[in-house]
Amino acid sequence: MTIVVFCSILSRAQSDDTHPNVLYIMSDDHAAHAISAYGGRLAEAAPTPNIDRLAREGALFTNVFCTNSICSPSRACVLTGQYNHVNGAFDLAGSVKPGKQMLAIEMKKAGYHTAMIGKWHLKEEPADFEHYCVLPGQGSYHDPVFCVRGDKPWGKNTISFPGMHSSDAITDQSIAWLNNGWDRTRPFFLMHHFKAPHDYFDNAPRYDDYLAEVEIPEPKTLWHRGSDFGSIATRGSDDELIPHIGTSIGNRNPRRSYLIDLPQIYPKEFPENYDPEDYTDEQNTRLAYQAYLRKYLRCVRGVDDNLGRLFAQLEEIGQLDNTIIVYTSDQGFMLGEHDYQDKRWMFEESQRMPFLVRYPSAIKAGSRIDSLVENVDFAPTLLEFVGADAPETVQGHSFKTIAMGGDEPQDWRKAAYYRYWMHMAHHDNPAHLGIRTKKYKLIYYYGCNYEGGYPTPPGWELYDLVNDPNETRNLIDDPELQETVASLKSLLAETRKAVGDDGSHYPDCEKVVQEFWDYDAKDRTKAVEISHEYLKRRKEELDAGKRNIRTW
Repeated sequence: MTIVVFCSILSRAQSDDTHPNVLYIMSDDHAAHAISAYGGRLAEAAPTPNIDRLAREGALFTNVFCTNSICSPSRACVLTGQYNHVNGAFDLAGSVKPGKQMLAIEMKKAGYHTAMIGKWHLKEEPADFEHYCVLPGQGSYHDPVFCVRGDKPWGKNTISFPGMHSSDAITDQSIAWLNNGWDRTRPFFLMHHFKAPHDYFDNAPRYDDYLAEVEIPEPKTLWHRGSDFGSIATRGSDDELIPHIGTSIGNRNPRRSYLIDLPQIYPKEFPENYDPEDYTDEQNTRLAYQAYLRKYLRCVRGVDDNLGRLFAQLEEIGQLDNTIIVYTSDQGFMLGEHDYQDKRWMFEESQRMPFLVRYPSAIKAGSRIDSLVENVDFAPTLLEFVGADAPETVQGHSFKTIAMGGDEPQDWRKAAYYRYWMHMAHHDNPAHLGIRTKKYKLIYYYGCNYEGGYPTPPGWELYDLVNDPNETRNLIDDPELQETVASLKSLLAETRKAVGDDGSHYPDCEKVVQEFWDYDAKDRTKAVEISHEYLKRRKEELDAGKRNIRTW
């Protein structure tokens, strides 16, 4: 009798199109151009067949963007459907408290069995999920420990997986939950979050030989930073800050670079008895780039292989076609473009999130969609797919109709909003905000921390994404585009107002934002002075051996 009842329940779950399961897969720092379905320079050298399957059998979105390209803030946007100035997760100290974990709460209300497995990185207990098994903080690539629900306080109940890689352990836990933890009387909502390929890039040992003999294609902008690229905000007056803005692949940045870090962490990726003094700057940069990409892409390979296991499990239990499967990353990543590493930037490689979704009964196979979508839109979209309403607290908008092949609504956004708050932290990125339309990107580097301090030179940048997709020519002062600049500045101001970023959260910072908004001759003169002052400050820090200044 038990077997008959179970089979009946499973059959209903398999055939219930109105309440499909939801599998939300998110990796960490997996750039869209490192997924072969997106057709980037790495597609041939490092294919991702299991992720590509989602594009082939579902939809691939080309214009999905995070509102703040850094881990905790982006995750908070996904979970709450709110921008960071509303959900409070401005930077890596951000958290989302129990009772505010909106997506888990609403999915449970809709009748879903909810689970969160893998990287959480939001400080507080993921208590609004019925089941969780999450890495503490960043977690470890090897021999991972996970926090689980138990009798002890949050963070004290743990399980460990000695000898395992985190990508394998996370996938094992999701498969185990699907087999033994999921209440099959309800559809499931599972957030499956990989740690990989976050730096530093510790792949599973079985991938150590992968790409070892492959010369990985390099971005042209790794070598060519023309005089039209950037602004005083990212170059300094007369280029004096080029060594100090943005951490580098080669030796451009004396404080932090992969040329400094990677030979120490991964000596096997470099020639035997490697000494950078024995090589030219170009040779050193190339060695660092190749080591960086090999390690990064080995982690990506581990993610893709584990997705193959996860998809096979869904097929085995008869739930593959009854499950909305999303693959994304919390943000993109700079893979050597402009000689930058990490994320944080509003440049395409960092701001863009991969987003692929498969659900055969509603999403046409092979769809490619260019609508402007933000990570605050994910939650309301998933809720609409399962027949639930998003609460009024949600700022994002559902793109379910668009995903199903429908036209963009008349009132659909014309620009994606972006703001990076964590001024000059870790990777020497100045604080900035901006908008991204389908044609243009406007970036405003206001260059200060929350209190208006630790200033770097303010500046504006404008890129024509149609004619200059690699963002190599700043057109902000082009005489023929001044009407466009004025129009985009107005749209930026309107967008800030619409999303509630009114400056009240950090008034001293907002004073700086407003001070240089018009960017007249007086502002430009002051920006030059700030550039000189910052160069002096940075040199003093380096001379004193201060390489990890708290700037925010």
